[in-house]
Amino acid sequence: MKDFLKIHSDDNVLIALKDLPQGYLVKQEDGTSLELSEPIPYAHKFAATDIAEGTDVVKYGAPIGYATSTIIPGQHVHTHNTKTKLSGTINYQFNQLLSDPQLKNENRTFMGYQRANGEVGIRNELWIVPTVGCVNGQADQIINQFKAKHPANDIDHVQVFRHSYGCSQLGDDHQNTQKALANLIKHPNAGGVLVLGLGCENNQISELKKFIGDYDESRIRFLTAQEVEDEVEEGLKLFESIYETMRHDKRESCPVSALKIGLKCGGSDGLSGITANPLVGALSDYLIAQGGSTILTEVPEMFGAEHLLMERAENKFIFDKTVKLINDFKEYYLKHNLPVYENPSPGNKKGGITTLEDKSLGCTQKGGTATVVDVLNYAEPIQKNGLNLLASPGNDLVAASALGFSGCQLVLFTTGRGTPFGSFVPTMKIATNTALFEKKKNWIDFNAGKLLENYSMQQLTSELFNEIIIIAEGKKLKHELTGFKEIAIFKTGITL
Repeated sequence: MKDFLKIHSDDNVLIALKDLPQGYLVKQEDGTSLELSEPIPYAHKFAATDIAEGTDVVKYGAPIGYATSTIIPGQHVHTHNTKTKLSGTINYQFNQLLSDPQLKNENRTFMGYQRANGEVGIRNELWIVPTVGCVNGQADQIINQFKAKHPANDIDHVQVFRHSYGCSQLGDDHQNTQKALANLIKHPNAGGVLVLGLGCENNQISELKKFIGDYDESRIRFLTAQEVEDEVEEGLKLFESIYETMRHDKRESCPVSALKIGLKCGGSDGLSGITANPLVGALSDYLIAQGGSTILTEVPEMFGAEHLLMERAENKFIFDKTVKLINDFKEYYLKHNLPVYENPSPGNKKGGITTLEDKSLGCTQKGGTATVVDVLNYAEPIQKNGLNLLASPGNDLVAASALGFSGCQLVLFTTGRGTPFGSFVPTMKIATNTALFEKKKNWIDFNAGKLLENYSMQQLTSELFNEIIIIAEGKKLKHELTGFKEIAIFKTGITL
Protein backbone atom coordinates (compact mmCIF):
# COMPACT_ATOMS: atom_id res chain seq x y z
CA MET A 1 0.00 0.00 0.00
CA LYS A 2 1.24 3.51 -0.80
CA ASP A 3 2.11 5.96 1.97
CA PHE A 4 0.29 8.86 0.30
CA LEU A 5 -2.18 9.54 -2.50
CA LYS A 6 -2.91 12.24 -5.05
CA ILE A 7 -6.60 12.00 -5.92
CA HIS A 8 -6.75 14.21 -9.03
CA SER A 9 -4.06 15.53 -11.35
CA ASP A 10 -5.11 19.14 -10.62
CA ASP A 11 -4.78 18.75 -6.83
CA ASN A 12 -2.18 20.77 -4.93
CA VAL A 13 -2.50 18.57 -1.82
CA LEU A 14 -1.64 14.94 -1.11
CA ILE A 15 -3.34 12.57 1.35
CA ALA A 16 -1.37 10.63 3.97
CA LEU A 17 -2.33 6.94 3.97
CA LYS A 18 -0.60 6.39 7.31
CA ASP A 19 0.90 8.60 10.01
CA LEU A 20 3.88 10.26 8.34
CA PRO A 21 6.72 11.66 10.49
CA GLN A 22 8.40 15.03 10.16
CA GLY A 23 11.28 14.74 7.72
CA TYR A 24 9.62 11.99 5.68
CA LEU A 25 10.71 12.24 2.02
CA VAL A 26 7.79 12.21 -0.42
CA LYS A 27 8.66 11.14 -3.97
CA GLN A 28 5.95 12.41 -6.31
CA GLU A 29 4.88 10.85 -9.61
CA ASP A 30 6.47 13.68 -11.61
CA GLY A 31 9.85 12.73 -10.16
CA THR A 32 10.12 15.62 -7.73
CA SER A 33 10.59 15.13 -4.00
CA LEU A 34 9.53 17.08 -0.94
CA GLU A 35 10.29 16.73 2.73
CA LEU A 36 7.53 16.94 5.34
CA SER A 37 8.10 19.95 7.57
CA GLU A 38 5.86 18.51 10.30
CA PRO A 39 4.12 15.20 11.15
CA ILE A 40 1.04 14.47 9.01
CA PRO A 41 -1.74 12.39 10.65
CA TYR A 42 -3.37 9.49 8.82
CA ALA A 43 -5.94 10.64 6.19
CA HIS A 44 -4.90 14.31 6.51
CA LYS A 45 -3.63 16.57 3.73
CA PHE A 46 -0.26 18.14 3.08
CA ALA A 47 0.83 20.57 0.39
CA ALA A 48 2.33 19.18 -2.79
CA THR A 49 3.35 22.64 -4.06
CA ASP A 50 3.51 26.20 -2.79
CA ILE A 51 0.00 27.51 -2.06
CA ALA A 52 -0.01 31.29 -1.80
CA GLU A 53 -2.14 33.08 0.78
CA GLY A 54 -5.63 33.72 -0.61
CA THR A 55 -5.36 31.09 -3.37
CA ASP A 56 -7.34 27.86 -3.74
CA VAL A 57 -6.58 24.64 -1.93
CA VAL A 58 -7.50 21.96 -4.47
CA LYS A 59 -8.63 18.38 -3.71
CA TYR A 60 -10.75 16.08 -5.90
CA GLY A 61 -9.79 18.47 -8.72
CA ALA A 62 -11.90 21.25 -7.15
CA PRO A 63 -11.36 24.05 -4.61
CA ILE A 64 -12.08 23.00 -1.03
CA GLY A 65 -11.32 26.50 0.36
CA TYR A 66 -8.56 29.08 0.29
CA ALA A 67 -5.25 29.36 2.10
CA THR A 68 -5.35 31.83 4.99
CA SER A 69 -1.55 31.99 4.96
CA THR A 70 1.19 30.87 2.61
CA ILE A 71 1.58 27.07 2.72
CA ILE A 72 4.88 25.51 1.67
CA PRO A 73 5.35 22.01 0.19
CA GLY A 74 5.28 19.34 2.90
CA GLN A 75 3.26 21.46 5.33
CA HIS A 76 0.06 20.19 6.98
CA VAL A 77 -3.06 21.61 5.27
CA HIS A 78 -6.00 21.82 7.63
CA THR A 79 -8.30 24.12 9.59
CA HIS A 80 -5.40 26.26 10.90
CA ASN A 81 -4.49 27.49 7.41
CA THR A 82 -7.53 26.80 5.20
CA LYS A 83 -11.00 28.37 5.21
CA THR A 84 -14.22 27.73 3.28
CA LYS A 85 -15.06 29.90 0.27
CA LEU A 86 -18.80 29.34 0.64
CA SER A 87 -21.27 32.04 1.63
CA GLY A 88 -24.99 32.71 1.13
CA THR A 89 -27.24 31.50 -1.66
CA ILE A 90 -26.20 31.22 -5.30
CA ASN A 91 -27.83 31.85 -8.68
CA TYR A 92 -27.18 28.66 -10.66
CA GLN A 93 -27.13 28.14 -14.43
CA PHE A 94 -28.24 24.91 -16.12
CA ASN A 95 -25.19 23.33 -17.73
CA GLN A 96 -26.07 19.70 -18.36
CA LEU A 97 -23.18 17.24 -18.38
CA LEU A 98 -24.48 13.67 -18.35
CA SER A 99 -22.39 10.51 -18.28
CA ASP A 100 -23.12 6.92 -19.19
CA PRO A 101 -21.57 4.32 -16.86
CA GLN A 102 -22.18 1.72 -19.64
CA LEU A 103 -23.18 -1.06 -17.27
CA LYS A 104 -25.26 -4.04 -18.35
CA ASN A 105 -28.56 -5.22 -16.89
CA GLU A 106 -27.79 -8.76 -15.74
CA ASN A 107 -31.42 -9.63 -14.80
CA ARG A 108 -30.51 -10.58 -11.25
CA THR A 109 -33.07 -11.59 -8.66
CA PHE A 110 -33.33 -12.00 -4.89
CA MET A 111 -35.74 -13.63 -2.47
CA GLY A 112 -37.99 -10.98 -0.93
CA TYR A 113 -41.50 -10.42 0.39
CA GLN A 114 -43.92 -9.45 -2.36
CA ARG A 115 -46.58 -7.18 -0.83
CA ALA A 116 -50.16 -6.86 -2.11
CA ASN A 117 -49.60 -3.26 -3.26
CA GLY A 118 -46.69 -4.28 -5.51
CA GLU A 119 -43.93 -3.18 -3.16
CA VAL A 120 -41.20 -5.61 -2.07
CA GLY A 121 -39.84 -5.99 1.46
CA ILE A 122 -36.50 -7.45 2.53
CA ARG A 123 -37.73 -8.09 6.09
CA ASN A 124 -40.98 -9.41 7.56
CA GLU A 125 -41.36 -7.47 10.79
CA LEU A 126 -44.21 -6.69 13.18
CA TRP A 127 -44.39 -3.11 14.47
CA ILE A 128 -46.33 -0.77 16.70
CA VAL A 129 -46.40 2.83 15.47
CA PRO A 130 -47.68 5.37 18.03
CA THR A 131 -49.53 8.37 16.64
CA VAL A 132 -48.17 10.43 19.54
CA GLY A 133 -45.41 10.05 22.12
CA CYS A 134 -47.92 9.88 24.99
CA VAL A 135 -48.62 6.18 24.32
CA ASN A 136 -45.02 4.99 23.91
CA GLY A 137 -45.16 3.28 27.32
CA GLN A 138 -48.38 1.41 26.53
CA ALA A 139 -46.86 0.27 23.24
CA ASP A 140 -43.86 -1.07 25.15
CA GLN A 141 -46.18 -3.03 27.45
CA ILE A 142 -47.95 -4.62 24.48
CA ILE A 143 -44.61 -5.61 22.93
CA ASN A 144 -43.32 -7.07 26.19
CA GLN A 145 -46.46 -9.14 26.79
CA PHE A 146 -46.46 -10.32 23.19
CA LYS A 147 -42.83 -11.45 23.38
CA ALA A 148 -43.53 -13.30 26.63
CA LYS A 149 -46.32 -15.26 24.92
CA HIS A 150 -44.52 -15.77 21.59
CA PRO A 151 -40.82 -16.45 22.21
CA ALA A 152 -40.49 -18.39 18.92
CA ASN A 153 -38.56 -16.50 16.25
CA ASP A 154 -40.77 -17.14 13.20
CA ILE A 155 -40.68 -13.50 12.00
CA ASP A 156 -37.74 -11.14 11.59
CA HIS A 157 -38.35 -8.60 14.34
CA VAL A 158 -40.95 -7.11 16.71
CA GLN A 159 -40.67 -3.48 17.82
CA VAL A 160 -42.42 -0.25 18.76
CA PHE A 161 -40.98 2.80 17.01
CA ARG A 162 -41.07 5.37 19.75
CA HIS A 163 -41.09 9.10 19.00
CA SER A 164 -42.09 12.31 20.80
CA TYR A 165 -44.21 13.97 18.13
CA GLY A 166 -47.81 13.88 16.87
CA CYS A 167 -49.08 16.72 19.06
CA SER A 168 -48.27 20.40 19.73
CA GLN A 169 -47.17 20.83 16.10
CA LEU A 170 -48.61 23.10 13.41
CA GLY A 171 -48.64 23.48 9.63
CA ASP A 172 -45.97 21.83 7.50
CA ASP A 173 -44.14 20.61 10.59
CA HIS A 174 -47.19 18.64 11.73
CA GLN A 175 -47.87 17.34 8.20
CA ASN A 176 -44.27 16.15 7.87
CA THR A 177 -44.80 14.04 10.99
CA GLN A 178 -48.01 12.61 9.56
CA LYS A 179 -46.38 11.84 6.20
CA ALA A 180 -43.40 10.19 7.90
CA LEU A 181 -45.59 8.01 10.12
CA ALA A 182 -47.92 7.11 7.24
CA ASN A 183 -44.98 5.93 5.14
CA LEU A 184 -43.55 4.05 8.11
CA ILE A 185 -46.88 2.26 8.59
CA LYS A 186 -47.00 1.20 4.92
CA HIS A 187 -43.31 0.29 4.61
CA PRO A 188 -42.85 -3.06 2.81
CA ASN A 189 -40.38 -4.33 5.43
CA ALA A 190 -43.34 -4.54 7.81
CA GLY A 191 -45.61 -7.54 7.44
CA GLY A 192 -48.02 -5.93 9.89
CA VAL A 193 -48.48 -2.80 12.00
CA LEU A 194 -50.62 -1.79 14.98
CA VAL A 195 -51.21 1.98 14.98
CA LEU A 196 -51.74 3.08 18.58
CA GLY A 197 -53.31 6.48 19.26
CA LEU A 198 -54.25 8.33 22.43
CA GLY A 199 -57.42 10.11 21.34
CA CYS A 200 -56.88 13.80 22.08
CA GLU A 201 -53.69 14.42 20.07
CA ASN A 202 -53.41 16.64 16.98
CA ASN A 203 -52.47 13.58 14.97
CA GLN A 204 -55.87 11.94 15.14
CA ILE A 205 -56.07 8.46 13.60
CA SER A 206 -58.86 9.68 11.31
CA GLU A 207 -56.54 12.37 9.93
CA LEU A 208 -53.53 10.07 9.74
CA LYS A 209 -55.54 7.63 7.62
CA LYS A 210 -55.87 10.32 4.93
CA PHE A 211 -52.09 10.23 4.53
CA ILE A 212 -51.98 6.42 4.61
CA GLY A 213 -54.51 5.96 1.81
CA ASP A 214 -55.46 2.42 0.82
CA TYR A 215 -54.20 -0.29 3.15
CA ASP A 216 -54.63 -3.99 3.96
CA GLU A 217 -57.06 -4.07 6.90
CA SER A 218 -55.80 -7.48 8.03
CA ARG A 219 -52.23 -6.19 8.39
CA ILE A 220 -52.70 -2.60 9.56
CA ARG A 221 -54.97 -2.19 12.59
CA PHE A 222 -55.83 0.88 14.67
CA LEU A 223 -56.57 1.41 18.36
CA THR A 224 -57.40 4.61 20.27
CA ALA A 225 -56.41 4.20 23.92
CA GLN A 226 -58.97 6.61 25.36
CA GLU A 227 -61.83 4.67 23.76
CA VAL A 228 -61.24 1.38 25.57
CA GLU A 229 -60.98 0.35 29.22
CA ASP A 230 -57.64 -1.48 28.93
CA GLU A 231 -55.64 -0.39 25.91
CA VAL A 232 -52.83 -2.90 26.60
CA GLU A 233 -55.22 -5.84 26.68
CA GLU A 234 -57.08 -4.67 23.56
CA GLY A 235 -53.84 -3.81 21.81
CA LEU A 236 -52.39 -7.24 22.48
CA LYS A 237 -55.46 -8.89 20.92
CA LEU A 238 -55.09 -6.80 17.76
CA PHE A 239 -51.33 -7.37 17.67
CA GLU A 240 -51.77 -11.12 17.86
CA SER A 241 -54.37 -11.01 15.10
CA ILE A 242 -51.92 -9.18 12.83
CA TYR A 243 -49.19 -11.65 13.77
CA GLU A 244 -51.32 -14.62 12.76
CA THR A 245 -51.70 -13.08 9.30
CA MET A 246 -48.13 -12.01 8.59
CA ARG A 247 -46.24 -14.89 10.21
CA HIS A 248 -47.09 -17.12 7.24
CA ASP A 249 -45.46 -14.81 4.67
CA LYS A 250 -42.83 -16.50 2.53
CA ARG A 251 -39.98 -15.13 0.47
CA GLU A 252 -40.27 -15.43 -3.29
CA SER A 253 -38.14 -14.49 -6.26
CA CYS A 254 -38.14 -10.74 -6.96
CA PRO A 255 -36.24 -8.70 -9.55
CA VAL A 256 -33.31 -6.65 -8.30
CA SER A 257 -35.06 -3.66 -9.90
CA ALA A 258 -37.40 -3.72 -6.88
CA LEU A 259 -34.56 -2.65 -4.59
CA LYS A 260 -34.54 0.95 -3.35
CA ILE A 261 -31.36 1.77 -1.46
CA GLY A 262 -30.56 4.87 0.57
CA LEU A 263 -27.10 6.44 0.46
CA LYS A 264 -25.82 7.99 3.70
CA CYS A 265 -22.54 8.82 5.43
CA GLY A 266 -21.68 9.77 8.99
CA GLY A 267 -18.57 10.12 11.09
CA SER A 268 -16.73 10.80 7.83
CA ASP A 269 -12.96 11.09 7.62
CA GLY A 270 -10.36 12.06 5.09
CA LEU A 271 -10.70 8.68 3.35
CA SER A 272 -14.50 8.81 2.94
CA GLY A 273 -14.24 10.44 -0.49
CA ILE A 274 -11.41 8.07 -1.51
CA THR A 275 -12.74 4.62 -0.55
CA ALA A 276 -16.25 4.08 0.86
CA ASN A 277 -18.17 6.87 -0.88
CA PRO A 278 -16.81 6.13 -4.38
CA LEU A 279 -17.52 2.43 -3.74
CA VAL A 280 -21.12 3.18 -2.82
CA GLY A 281 -21.31 5.42 -5.90
CA ALA A 282 -20.18 2.54 -8.10
CA LEU A 283 -22.76 0.30 -6.39
CA SER A 284 -25.45 2.92 -7.03
CA ASP A 285 -24.56 3.05 -10.73
CA TYR A 286 -24.68 -0.74 -10.93
CA LEU A 287 -28.06 -1.03 -9.18
CA ILE A 288 -29.55 1.66 -11.42
CA ALA A 289 -28.30 -0.26 -14.46
CA GLN A 290 -30.31 -3.23 -13.14
CA GLY A 291 -33.42 -1.03 -13.06
CA GLY A 292 -33.24 -0.29 -9.33
CA SER A 293 -33.24 2.98 -7.42
CA THR A 294 -31.02 4.88 -5.02
CA ILE A 295 -31.63 8.03 -2.97
CA LEU A 296 -28.96 10.55 -2.00
CA THR A 297 -29.79 12.96 0.84
CA GLU A 298 -27.96 15.08 3.49
CA VAL A 299 -28.62 18.36 1.66
CA PRO A 300 -26.29 20.52 3.81
CA GLU A 301 -23.50 18.16 2.82
CA MET A 302 -24.15 18.88 -0.83
CA PHE A 303 -23.18 22.55 -0.33
CA GLY A 304 -20.01 23.17 -2.28
CA ALA A 305 -20.55 20.18 -4.57
CA GLU A 306 -24.16 20.80 -5.62
CA HIS A 307 -23.08 21.95 -9.10
CA LEU A 308 -21.87 18.41 -9.83
CA LEU A 309 -25.38 17.07 -9.12
CA MET A 310 -27.07 19.88 -11.04
CA GLU A 311 -25.00 19.05 -14.12
CA ARG A 312 -26.47 15.54 -14.02
CA ALA A 313 -30.12 16.65 -13.86
CA GLU A 314 -32.23 14.73 -16.38
CA ASN A 315 -33.73 17.96 -17.71
CA LYS A 316 -34.31 21.64 -16.86
CA PHE A 317 -37.28 20.74 -14.63
CA ILE A 318 -35.15 18.46 -12.45
CA PHE A 319 -32.38 21.06 -12.43
CA ASP A 320 -34.84 23.66 -11.11
CA LYS A 321 -36.03 21.22 -8.42
CA THR A 322 -32.40 20.64 -7.41
CA VAL A 323 -31.75 24.39 -7.17
CA LYS A 324 -34.84 24.75 -4.99
CA LEU A 325 -33.69 21.83 -2.81
CA ILE A 326 -30.34 23.51 -2.17
CA ASN A 327 -31.52 27.09 -1.69
CA ASP A 328 -34.52 26.11 0.46
CA PHE A 329 -32.14 24.42 2.88
CA LYS A 330 -29.86 27.44 2.93
CA GLU A 331 -32.87 29.67 3.65
CA TYR A 332 -33.84 27.28 6.46
CA TYR A 333 -30.53 28.09 8.16
CA LEU A 334 -30.74 31.81 7.42
CA LYS A 335 -34.32 32.00 8.76
CA HIS A 336 -32.98 30.90 12.14
CA ASN A 337 -30.02 33.31 11.93
CA LEU A 338 -27.57 30.42 11.90
CA PRO A 339 -24.46 30.00 9.70
CA VAL A 340 -25.19 28.03 6.54
CA TYR A 341 -21.75 26.46 6.46
CA GLU A 342 -21.30 25.38 10.11
CA ASN A 343 -19.75 22.10 9.07
CA PRO A 344 -17.73 19.77 9.32
CA SER A 345 -18.03 18.31 12.83
CA PRO A 346 -15.18 17.95 15.35
CA GLY A 347 -14.91 14.25 14.50
CA ASN A 348 -14.74 15.04 10.77
CA LYS A 349 -11.91 17.51 11.40
CA LYS A 350 -10.00 15.05 13.55
CA GLY A 351 -10.36 12.54 10.72
CA GLY A 352 -8.84 14.91 8.17
CA ILE A 353 -11.79 16.84 6.69
CA THR A 354 -11.09 20.59 6.69
CA THR A 355 -14.01 22.51 5.14
CA LEU A 356 -17.58 21.89 4.00
CA GLU A 357 -16.39 21.78 0.39
CA ASP A 358 -13.92 19.07 1.38
CA LYS A 359 -16.73 17.12 3.07
CA SER A 360 -19.32 17.68 0.32
CA LEU A 361 -17.06 16.75 -2.59
CA GLY A 362 -16.46 13.44 -0.83
CA CYS A 363 -20.05 13.00 0.36
CA THR A 364 -21.75 13.41 -3.04
CA GLN A 365 -19.61 10.67 -4.56
CA LYS A 366 -22.10 8.21 -3.02
CA GLY A 367 -24.41 9.21 -5.89
CA GLY A 368 -22.04 7.76 -8.49
CA THR A 369 -22.28 9.13 -12.01
CA ALA A 370 -25.90 8.34 -12.93
CA THR A 371 -28.43 10.91 -14.09
CA VAL A 372 -30.54 12.58 -11.38
CA VAL A 373 -34.12 11.61 -12.30
CA ASP A 374 -36.09 13.25 -9.47
CA VAL A 375 -35.94 15.42 -6.36
CA LEU A 376 -38.13 14.39 -3.42
CA ASN A 377 -39.59 16.45 -0.61
CA TYR A 378 -39.18 15.16 2.93
CA ALA A 379 -41.22 11.95 3.45
CA GLU A 380 -42.22 11.87 -0.23
CA PRO A 381 -42.28 8.32 -1.66
CA ILE A 382 -39.95 7.53 -4.52
CA GLN A 383 -41.75 7.59 -7.88
CA LYS A 384 -39.04 7.13 -10.54
CA ASN A 385 -36.43 4.41 -10.78
CA GLY A 386 -32.89 5.75 -10.86
CA LEU A 387 -30.94 8.27 -8.77
CA ASN A 388 -33.13 10.53 -6.62
CA LEU A 389 -32.24 13.43 -4.33
CA LEU A 390 -34.14 13.85 -1.05
CA ALA A 391 -34.74 16.85 1.21
CA SER A 392 -33.33 15.98 4.63
CA PRO A 393 -30.62 17.27 6.96
CA GLY A 394 -27.34 15.48 7.53
CA ASN A 395 -28.13 14.20 11.05
CA ASP A 396 -27.51 10.46 10.91
CA LEU A 397 -30.74 9.09 12.34
CA VAL A 398 -32.98 11.81 10.87
CA ALA A 399 -31.53 11.32 7.37
CA ALA A 400 -31.47 7.51 7.53
CA SER A 401 -35.09 7.53 8.74
CA ALA A 402 -36.03 9.91 5.93
CA LEU A 403 -34.57 7.48 3.39
CA GLY A 404 -36.75 4.74 4.87
CA PHE A 405 -39.84 7.00 4.88
CA SER A 406 -39.30 7.54 1.13
CA GLY A 407 -39.36 3.78 0.55
CA CYS A 408 -35.79 2.54 0.83
CA GLN A 409 -35.63 -1.02 2.16
CA LEU A 410 -31.92 -0.69 2.98
CA VAL A 411 -29.47 2.12 3.78
CA LEU A 412 -25.76 2.00 2.94
CA PHE A 413 -23.98 4.03 5.61
CA THR A 414 -20.32 4.87 5.08
CA THR A 415 -18.20 5.90 8.06
CA GLY A 416 -14.59 6.60 8.89
CA ARG A 417 -15.09 7.12 12.62
CA GLY A 418 -17.72 4.45 13.32
CA THR A 419 -21.17 4.43 14.89
CA PRO A 420 -23.45 1.74 16.39
CA PHE A 421 -26.79 3.29 15.45
CA GLY A 422 -29.38 1.77 13.12
CA SER A 423 -32.47 3.11 11.41
CA PHE A 424 -35.78 1.25 11.21
CA VAL A 425 -34.61 -0.26 7.93
CA PRO A 426 -31.42 -2.35 7.74
CA THR A 427 -28.49 0.08 7.89
CA MET A 428 -25.28 -1.38 6.50
CA LYS A 429 -22.13 0.21 7.96
CA ILE A 430 -19.27 0.46 5.48
CA ALA A 431 -15.85 1.39 6.89
CA THR A 432 -13.58 3.75 4.97
CA ASN A 433 -10.49 2.10 6.43
CA THR A 434 -9.37 -1.36 7.51
CA ALA A 435 -8.31 -0.19 10.98
CA LEU A 436 -11.90 0.79 11.84
CA PHE A 437 -13.29 -2.42 10.34
CA GLU A 438 -10.94 -4.54 12.46
CA LYS A 439 -11.42 -2.50 15.64
CA LYS A 440 -15.24 -2.26 15.55
CA LYS A 441 -16.40 -5.60 14.18
CA ASN A 442 -19.50 -5.30 16.39
CA TRP A 443 -20.48 -2.13 14.47
CA ILE A 444 -19.12 -2.48 10.92
CA ASP A 445 -20.54 -4.75 8.20
CA PHE A 446 -18.22 -4.16 5.24
CA ASN A 447 -14.68 -2.89 4.64
CA ALA A 448 -14.14 -0.39 1.82
CA GLY A 449 -10.59 0.12 3.06
CA LYS A 450 -9.61 -2.82 0.88
CA LEU A 451 -9.55 -0.37 -2.05
CA LEU A 452 -6.20 0.76 -0.64
CA GLU A 453 -4.99 -2.85 -0.47
CA ASN A 454 -4.85 -3.89 -4.13
CA TYR A 455 -8.60 -4.50 -4.54
CA SER A 456 -10.02 -3.00 -7.72
CA MET A 457 -13.19 -0.91 -7.66
CA GLN A 458 -14.92 -3.40 -9.96
CA GLN A 459 -13.94 -6.32 -7.73
CA LEU A 460 -15.10 -4.68 -4.51
CA THR A 461 -18.33 -3.37 -6.09
CA SER A 462 -19.23 -6.91 -7.09
CA GLU A 463 -18.40 -8.15 -3.58
CA LEU A 464 -20.54 -5.42 -2.01
CA PHE A 465 -23.50 -6.10 -4.29
CA ASN A 466 -23.37 -9.82 -3.59
CA GLU A 467 -23.37 -9.04 0.13
CA ILE A 468 -26.37 -6.74 -0.34
CA ILE A 469 -28.29 -9.59 -1.98
CA ILE A 470 -27.52 -11.84 1.01
CA ILE A 471 -28.70 -9.09 3.38
CA ALA A 472 -31.84 -8.52 1.30
CA GLU A 473 -32.55 -12.23 1.64
CA GLY A 474 -32.42 -12.10 5.43
CA LYS A 475 -28.85 -11.90 6.76
CA LYS A 476 -28.91 -9.57 9.76
CA LEU A 477 -26.62 -6.59 9.98
CA LYS A 478 -24.66 -5.74 13.13
CA HIS A 479 -27.20 -3.19 14.40
CA GLU A 480 -30.01 -5.69 13.82
CA LEU A 481 -28.20 -8.30 15.90
CA THR A 482 -27.92 -5.82 18.77
CA GLY A 483 -31.48 -4.55 18.33
CA PHE A 484 -30.47 -0.93 17.67
CA LYS A 485 -33.37 0.14 15.43
CA GLU A 486 -34.88 3.61 15.77
CA ILE A 487 -36.69 6.39 13.96
CA ALA A 488 -36.13 10.14 14.10
CA ILE A 489 -38.59 12.62 12.57
CA PHE A 490 -37.34 15.92 11.13
CA LYS A 491 -38.86 18.70 13.24
CA THR A 492 -38.85 22.12 11.58
CA GLY A 493 -41.49 24.14 13.43
CA ILE A 494 -42.42 25.46 16.86
CA THR A 495 -43.72 23.36 19.73
CA LEU A 496 -46.99 24.58 21.27
